[in-house]
Amino acid sequence: MRAQQDDGPEDEKPGRRRWRLPRRRGPLREARPPKGRRPSLRIDYPRRGRRGIRRWLPSWRQLLLVAGTGTAALVGWLVWFYVNTAVPEDLNSFATQQNNVYYWADGTEMARIGPTNRQEVPLGQVPEHVQWAVLAAENETFYTDPGISLTGIGRAVSQMVMGGDTQGGSTITQQYVKNIYLNQRQDISRKLSEIVIAVKLDDRMTKQDILAGYLNTSWFGRGSYGIERAAAAYYGKDVSQLDPSEGALLAAVLKGAGQYDPAVGPQNHERAEERWSWILDRMVKVGKLSAADRARYTVFPEPRPQPKSAGLSGQIGYLVDMARAYVESHSDITPAQFDLGGHQIRTTFEKPKVDALAAAVREATAGIDPDNREADRFLKVGAASVAPDGRIVALHGGPDYLKQGFNNANTTTVPIGSAFTPVVYAAGLGEGAQRRRDGDRTPVTPATPYNGDDGVNVMTPEGPYWGRDGKIVKTVNEGRRSWGTITLRNAVEQSVNGPLMQLGMDVGLDRVQRTATELGLLPTSLGELVPALGVGNSTPSAVRTADAYATFAAGGRHTDPYSVLKVSRNGVQLPLRLPAAVQALAPAVAAEVDAALKGSVRDGAAKAAADAGPNLAAKPGTTADRTAGWFVGYDGQSSTAVTVFRADLKDMKLLSLEGLGGAAPDASDAALPARIWSAFMKSTAAR
Repeated sequence: MRAQQDDGPEDEKPGRRRWRLPRRRGPLREARPPKGRRPSLRIDYPRRGRRGIRRWLPSWRQLLLVAGTGTAALVGWLVWFYVNTAVPEDLNSFATQQNNVYYWADGTEMARIGPTNRQEVPLGQVPEHVQWAVLAAENETFYTDPGISLTGIGRAVSQMVMGGDTQGGSTITQQYVKNIYLNQRQDISRKLSEIVIAVKLDDRMTKQDILAGYLNTSWFGRGSYGIERAAAAYYGKDVSQLDPSEGALLAAVLKGAGQYDPAVGPQNHERAEERWSWILDRMVKVGKLSAADRARYTVFPEPRPQPKSAGLSGQIGYLVDMARAYVESHSDITPAQFDLGGHQIRTTFEKPKVDALAAAVREATAGIDPDNREADRFLKVGAASVAPDGRIVALHGGPDYLKQGFNNANTTTVPIGSAFTPVVYAAGLGEGAQRRRDGDRTPVTPATPYNGDDGVNVMTPEGPYWGRDGKIVKTVNEGRRSWGTITLRNAVEQSVNGPLMQLGMDVGLDRVQRTATELGLLPTSLGELVPALGVGNSTPSAVRTADAYATFAAGGRHTDPYSVLKVSRNGVQLPLRLPAAVQALAPAVAAEVDAALKGSVRDGAAKAAADAGPNLAAKPGTTADRTAGWFVGYDGQSSTAVTVFRADLKDMKLLSLEGLGGAAPDASDAALPARIWSAFMKSTAAR
């Protein structure tokens, strides 16, 4: 090896040369410790002898060390978790039958619903085609898998990490374990427990015993646990009498009766029919139903209507349904857990007010004669009373829950009509108007004048508004009456529709919609953005309408309506999400709307209710096609909305109210709801 000459530093003596060996190329080796000294246990990180980013990049040995340590720790923890996760001794201890008890707001008992509908049957009594309908839908590899599905677990964990549903990754054995625990939490701990116990159960029990346990503990909806009671609830049969088509429907509702019980509604029916057909096709694919037999089942096996508990008669059923729906949507309690029972539900409903509302409806409708008067057929009355803090204190859903389960007070198919105009008025006072496309918004006050004549062209910044029929849209006042120039406050008080329709256009229909949602009306119930929005093409329920008006009484503070104060199970209070109050309107705006509604009772369109009590504020509501009548208002205690309409519940087609109760053809459609509202207010004011 040739040595290289090193010129050396400049301060060395001239003529003297330094010689050195060439540097070794390649990675540097770590110096070995001197003999007799123990190696240091310190990890070489950051790495010595490296520069720049290489100093911070771990070596492959270090990476292996970290990965190996992590893997060993994970395996050790999984072994510990497996060993320490015990299979419960009594797998059916959870099946204790209990009632759900509902209470009035004052704590007295309102209804006791139950017991849980359960009956165990041996697997031998379940026809094989019913068993395979379930297996084809839920777990076709049941008899060959080890109790878990690795691909399903991976998919479930992935969905859980991404915030999705973990249900799809479960085998029949895992679902049976989940049924035993009735723990629906979507977290890693619950999923691991489910997997471990499923593996142990699969080793301890026969597949037939696991399937029998699953079929006897699964929730099928309609309060039914187990395939035997489900067969009775849906078809009035013993499970041994079910054919493959009926078995496929029961297998379909296992995915969630709230989504697949066809009796719940048209969308449920469509989903159920689609899944029923898919399950029968799956049975053919797995060889458990011949193609010839499949061809016999082309007509959907309609289940019988769901029977109702005798304890739900009168208004109680409507109250229980509303309270249960609120708990299920504002807590972590699932429908299956609810049907198991043991819950105590303290509602917001006040019995004296519920009774008073029912009495007011009976009194006001005493002259209705559907047998002898065509105009009285299919009459529906819905009403709700809501406190300023959002508590639903009273409800009238129909004549009797056992006769009509449809809740008239919670329907979103009936137009609100001119009872919507105070919302437009509030939007105008708060948002101002823009009458020129590029112009500034100008303030709107109660004294702002508008043309109150009937048949006035509805205007936009560009000119008249042309409807889809090719004609200019014109205002329509009740009774076709013209009022001349009128202030906005007077238009609200006298229920003059034309100025409010034009005000909606001037404010901006999108801003009117926004104000409506801030007052608690559901976006799905709001009408199309056309001039008719201003005079009530929206279809909010009586509950939501009463709640919106309560905002005017509460100085602009709004709280969404709620029907449950608290819920517990076996004495232990459970988390319940209650709504918070928000400032939906400026106090000054709310005060102006309140003043107009009080003026309406004093000497305006609502003066028929003036003798119902002191300090009342109200507004009647009618529609141009005469399909609905409303009366909405409040006193110092609560806001109450009453709606009447005519509809055959088979198709919900709205019919005209003209001549209702023998009234003259030109009588206001708000007359009957006004009588109901006044009678209710009188009875509650006297308490």
